[in-house]
Amino acid sequence: MSQHASRLGGLRGRSHVPFGVPSHQRLRRVPRRPRRIAMLSVHTSPLHQPGTGDAGGMNVYIVELAKRLAAIDIEVEIFTRATTGALPPSVELAPGVLVRHVDAGPYEGLAKEDLPAQLCAFTHGVMQAWAGHRPGYYDLVHSHYWLSGHVGWLAAQRWGVPLVHAMHTMAKVKNAALAEGDTPEPAARVIGEQQIVRAADRLIANTGEEADELVRHYDAARELVAVVHPGVNLDRFRPADGRAAARARLGLPTDALIPLFAGRIQPLKAPDILLHAVAHLLEEEPSLRERIVVPVVGGPSGSGLAKPEGLHKLAARLGICDVVRFRPPCAQDELADWYRAASVLVMPSYSESFGLVAIEAQACGTPVVAASVGGLPVAVRDGISGTLIDGHDPADYARALRPFAADPGRAERMGEAAARHAESFGWDTSAAATAEVYTAAMRERRRLRSAHG
Repeated sequence: MSQHASRLGGLRGRSHVPFGVPSHQRLRRVPRRPRRIAMLSVHTSPLHQPGTGDAGGMNVYIVELAKRLAAIDIEVEIFTRATTGALPPSVELAPGVLVRHVDAGPYEGLAKEDLPAQLCAFTHGVMQAWAGHRPGYYDLVHSHYWLSGHVGWLAAQRWGVPLVHAMHTMAKVKNAALAEGDTPEPAARVIGEQQIVRAADRLIANTGEEADELVRHYDAARELVAVVHPGVNLDRFRPADGRAAARARLGLPTDALIPLFAGRIQPLKAPDILLHAVAHLLEEEPSLRERIVVPVVGGPSGSGLAKPEGLHKLAARLGICDVVRFRPPCAQDELADWYRAASVLVMPSYSESFGLVAIEAQACGTPVVAASVGGLPVAVRDGISGTLIDGHDPADYARALRPFAADPGRAERMGEAAARHAESFGWDTSAAATAEVYTAAMRERRRLRSAHG
């Protein structure tokens, strides 16, 4: 049997309504698009501060997508694990968007790697919330990351609704591009992702390359993979009153060269490469020390938690402590000011499913120097809104930064092109495309039900 035939056979197997779904729910008319969806984010809450722990681009993605879906009359209930007893059972994030906190395991001290053992408890909490509603309350399940995918798989089967899943990152892809000293993703995650790919009615990929990776590494059926680019909040991330004003607000020198790193501090994101590149620049041009500031905005995450002071110690060994400024994660409005203040954002990541930070910076009028990995070639227009670099040699990044030091006007010129480029990545467009994926999944589920009586 061909892979295509096998995959459709799996879909047909799921087309029957699972045990326990009332007969009147089976007969109800499936709307053109969902009225209400259950969105699952087990390991990280949309209420958490991005830039530290496990909170990052996925948090921003979920918050912005949910808000825009609600704006087009698709209600969203986001289920996430409670991390403190002080949290109320539910919080209204925005009109039409509810965050539900599910008790699953101890509130504190659980690493992401410990969470698979809590998935049964989390699933129980989701089912309890569903049991309090009338049949057919949720039209669809949208899960984010593989942990949520397993809960979504069971919930969708129990409720007789489609499962739409977004990987965000994939174990096989990350393991193929590990930073030195980074920890490989476990085999349990690889197996889990393979199971979710087989179970999902639709898979959402951030880019065409991610779609290809799903097909190549996980044998996904290509016709079930939809490419939807993430967006950016263009009301928040915009040039506003310019670079000089942002620098004044942040206490930065007006005429400095400011290469910025913003994000979680872990080997995968490679902030160490920026520090090594800066050391290269200062070795070649010692006078630059008087007019360079290197902000590192973010907190330890992932395998970076094992050595939270590692980057500080590296700056000391390289002799650049005087120019590096470490800052904790900050609110989105302040982050926008860091982007505006920077001469250039530097993203030397080993793997990025999309690179939301790159789009945010460009929307603020700041060019990007980034590794040519994952979704970054989509997020950055090489030679126009920024520079893409093959590999992770600090000397290459120093070479890309040197023109910004020699020509202060370069940041302004490329920044204007960057802002124009980012305008095509609005969240409204992303939400509309996501709603189309939901509609297609529901239509296919209805067609298969009709075909099988």
